[in-house]
Amino acid sequence: MTKLTGGLAAVLSITTATAALAQETTLTVGGYGGSFETLMKELIIPEFEAANDVKIAFVSGNSTENLARLQAQRNSQELDVVILDDGPMYQADALGFCTEMADSEVKADVYDIAKLGPNSIGIGFVATGFTYNTEWFEREGWDAPTSWLDLKDPKYKDILSIPPISNTYGLHTLVMEARLAGGGENDIDPGYEVMADEIAPNVLVFEPSSGKMSELFQSEEIAISIWGSGRTKSLADTGFPAAFAYPEEGAVALMLAACPVVDSDAPEAAQAFIDYLLTPEIQVKLADAMGAGPVNTEAELPEELAAVLPYGDKIADLVAVDWDVINPAREDWTKRWAREIER
Repeated sequence: MTKLTGGLAAVLSITTATAALAQETTLTVGGYGGSFETLMKELIIPEFEAANDVKIAFVSGNSTENLARLQAQRNSQELDVVILDDGPMYQADALGFCTEMADSEVKADVYDIAKLGPNSIGIGFVATGFTYNTEWFEREGWDAPTSWLDLKDPKYKDILSIPPISNTYGLHTLVMEARLAGGGENDIDPGYEVMADEIAPNVLVFEPSSGKMSELFQSEEIAISIWGSGRTKSLADTGFPAAFAYPEEGAVALMLAACPVVDSDAPEAAQAFIDYLLTPEIQVKLADAMGAGPVNTEAELPEELAAVLPYGDKIADLVAVDWDVINPAREDWTKRWAREIER
């Protein structure tokens, strides 16, 4: 067996102390499907199960699906731990689905921006900014994009894609454009005006699907998009000449977040699993496989990952949006987007 070191060993030794009480415990974890599910089942879950005599049942689904699952099972929750994007996580917490997290040494090493509240915590950073085709830009003699205002540039007409507001990347775009036009979450009108009048005319398609966005790049239908640093890494890993650019006004933090679910029948295991996800060793695995920058300040990335992911000094420049304002308004904003932006 591979020797465990550092924070991971400490967490596992602590949780092993209660293993006798958890002999037949099943911990049900809800999280993303696809490559995230593969990572969890192959590289993360087995080690935790072996150290804690706990069986983990993984329930896959995107953030919207798992939030709906929590709502449908309000009176008898199936999930013990849920992993969601930060926006839906704020909703889950506000609806009473998350319970208070236990204090631990590993949580003390987490960046403040990732401490979402007493009931939930970020487990990985994704930055929302520019993804662009480096070979296309080189052919045209263009510099890499540097500002959210660059989306207005007429040279990008019909070669730009932005996800719609139903996707977090599109929502981040609207908020940043509103802020730069003198508004913000509490005054979103300037964002709609800029998007409708100056940015939407450049957009080939408002594409919500990550798979289709990749296809748009690979078929050279688009040269630039608003997308996540993790998605950019995945595209670049295929050999495509994709690069990520951080806007000078700040890339927006999109966090993978976790919370222990209220009324869990395995509360100690749920708390321990979240701590396990926050250990430096597991944080590096999430970075390598998912393109999620570590939230633990003690995690050390190899140079090739540190260069492309939100990490180190880049964390201080990430921008957070106000989900407490956004979530109650999001349904109305979505309807308005359909009327004014994607008309």
